[in-house]
Formats: sequence, structure tokens, C-alpha cells
Amino acid sequence: MLISLLRVVKFSIQDIYRNIWLSLVTIMILILSLFTINMLLVVKVVGDTAVEAIKEKIDINLFLKTTAEENEILALKAKISNLSEVKDVTYISKTEALENFKNKHTDNPEVLEALKILGANPLSPTLVIKPRNLENFDSLINSLNAFEDQIIESRNFANYKVMLGKINSITEKVYDAGLVLSAIFIAITLLVIYNSARVTMYTHRREITIMRLVGASKKFIQMPYLLSSIIYTFIGVLIIMIVFYLFLRLLQPYLEAFFVGYNVNLINYFFDNSLKIFGTQFLVAAVINVLASYLAVRKYSKV
Repeated sequence: MLISLLRVVKFSIQDIYRNIWLSLVTIMILILSLFTINMLLVVKVVGDTAVEAIKEKIDINLFLKTTAEENEILALKAKISNLSEVKDVTYISKTEALENFKNKHTDNPEVLEALKILGANPLSPTLVIKPRNLENFDSLINSLNAFEDQIIESRNFANYKVMLGKINSITEKVYDAGLVLSAIFIAITLLVIYNSARVTMYTHRREITIMRLVGASKKFIQMPYLLSSIIYTFIGVLIIMIVFYLFLRLLQPYLEAFFVGYNVNLINYFFDNSLKIFGTQFLVAAVINVLASYLAVRKYSKV
């Protein structure tokens, strides 16, 4: 049995070498298919990160009058904190607001100089409200609008739900387009592998006839060609791991610049999940390729 297995491996390698250009085309198309699939995963991870980043930034600002007393502000803060839609309320005093403003514009001396000329603190105290979840965002807005406290000067109710909806919509469209592209590449890969096996079997049909006449089983004849499809898959997955790592090394600096302050590391994500991601891709691609090869070799292995 060991000798038969070694012969199967030998015949499979010989088949790949004899049809080297066809083998290279098959592997290249397989690489393109896997690259597209992994790009879909990148889009999903980046899209989810963008949504989470926006969720963390979501807040509602209540700007209060500069004449508001401390006890009035704290009383309003307590009322808002009691709302079921509210996760947290932060009070930023006039002094804190001024310090934050100065820190934000440290690289802009003109703004700081204008502030110095003004000679007074023009900023008002603020209540920063964090919603508990986006599902109740509209309800929270309505509850806040119901407050008619005289110390409230203005409200900043940015519609983050619209922004999140747009990001989700773009991500879904890119993902759907990627699925269509992946399906096309997978179909092409199946056709190439199928025709590759057919051409190979047809080329060696006399040898196969002789093998059957001397008693070789159908499985022994078919196995080298089925093994070739597994070898194609292994080489393709191995190359895509290297190519995709280099691609992520180029992409990572741009992601870090875009998601400033957030831990978005696709290299670590793919490294930590490499066995799950690439192992699954290898198994699925190997099964599909073996099936395509089997359908092709079944016809010419019958003598």
C-alpha cells in the first residue's frame, strides 16, 4: 500500500511538471480567487471597525448658558442621568472647556492669540451625554427636547444614525460586489481545473488503457489527478498567505492614519486567525477542486 501511495504521488508530480504552463495558470486563477475572498474579509473587518469607532464617538452635547450656576447644572445632569436611554453624562465646566480648546489648537498660534486678546472665557459649560444604544437614539432626542430648563442655551443633536447607515450601506455594496467577483473567479477556477484534468487524461489515454489492461484499479488511475488538484490548492493557499501578508503590510499604515486612536491591526487579526481563515479556505478549495477533477477524470478512466 505504501508503494502504491508513493507511485500515486510520483505520477501526480510528473503530471504537474509535464503540464507546467497549465498548472501555473490554474494556480494563478486560484490565487486570484483566494485574494478576492480575503479582500472581502478585510472589507468586513474595516467596516465593522469604522462602525464601532463611530459608536464610541457618539454623544449629544447640551450647551448651557455662561450664567448658569453650578447647582443648577448638577441638578440638570441628575435629571438627564435618570433617563433610561442615557448611559453616561459628563459635565465640562467653562474652565475645562477652555483648556480643551487650547490643547486642541496648540499648533494654531493665531487662534490662541485671538483668545488672549479677547481677555475672557467665551466658552460655555457643556453636558456631554452618551446614549445607551443607537436603537433608542430617537427616543433619547425626544426626551432631551422635552427638557425646557432655562439654563440650556443650545443643543447639538448630530444624526449619527444616518452616518452609520451610510457606512453600513457602502460596506454591504462593496461586500456584495466582492461576492460576485469571487463567484466568477471560483467558476473560472473550476472550469480550468476541470479542463486541465480532461486534457491530461485525454493525453494519457493510451497509458491509462494499458494500466487497466494490466490490472490497475480505477482508483489508482484517478488518484494522481485528484492529488494534483490538492497540490494546486496547497500551493495557491501558501502563495496567497505570503502575498496577502505583504499587501497588509502596505495597507496597515493607511488604516492606522485613518483610525487614529483605535487599535486596527489587520496583520495581527489575520495572524491570530490564520489557521481558521486559511485552513478553512484550503479545505473548501481542495474539496471543490477535487470534485472538479473527479468529474473530469471519471470519463476517461473508464476503459
